[in-house]
Amino acid sequence: MADAENQEPFSRGMVIMAHPDDAEWSCSGTVAKWCAEGWEVVYLLCTDGSKGSSDLEMTGEKLIKIREKEQRDAGKVLGLKDVVFLGYPDAYLEPTLALRKDITREIRRHKPDVVITNSPARDVESGQYLGHPDHFAAGEAALSAVFPTARDRLTFPEFLEEGLEPHKVREVWIAGGGKNSDQFVDVEAHMDTAVKALKAHVSQVDQEHAGDWFRQGRIATGKKVGMAYAEEFKRIELG
Repeated sequence: MADAENQEPFSRGMVIMAHPDDAEWSCSGTVAKWCAEGWEVVYLLCTDGSKGSSDLEMTGEKLIKIREKEQRDAGKVLGLKDVVFLGYPDAYLEPTLALRKDITREIRRHKPDVVITNSPARDVESGQYLGHPDHFAAGEAALSAVFPTARDRLTFPEFLEEGLEPHKVREVWIAGGGKNSDQFVDVEAHMDTAVKALKAHVSQVDQEHAGDWFRQGRIATGKKVGMAYAEEFKRIELG
């Protein structure tokens, strides 16, 4: 894949999500494909994952450590370059200027060609009224960081003192895509890797059934475009 204007191949990706395991559920087949093709891919997780347990013996402090390890284990399965945790409290995420700044810092540091993130909007037309508020917040902050904040030299000029020059992301892919999906990635060859990465989140996923649920979702998406297994996105090109 290459940018139409300068024909330089894409080689760096960043996935910006709210929680550990969000990326595995939404785009790990695509990430596995990118890594297999030699891309450098970074995960950026906005929250600490400290609320995702119904275990009466679990504490937030313990869960933070567990989920960080699980995410790093999943990253090793996929072949990620890095996993970055911003550490905002789970369940309380808001698209604040501070969050946008933190995301911008990592975009400038890692210089992704493509960013994958969540939609910041509830899709009420298709009946998808409910969704984790952290997901919407992460999507809004990520999109605002991509454009225009990471691009503009005079926004957060202190980054220049840190050696972090402005960076123009070339494309944003909104995970899931919904009715506006226009980017479908064939992930058939990478399903085993994606499922293994998902199952690394032992505290979060049903080890017996998660793989089947994951595969069924990719089969359903693939049927839309004549692929055995696919992941879908809304693709946004930036000038």
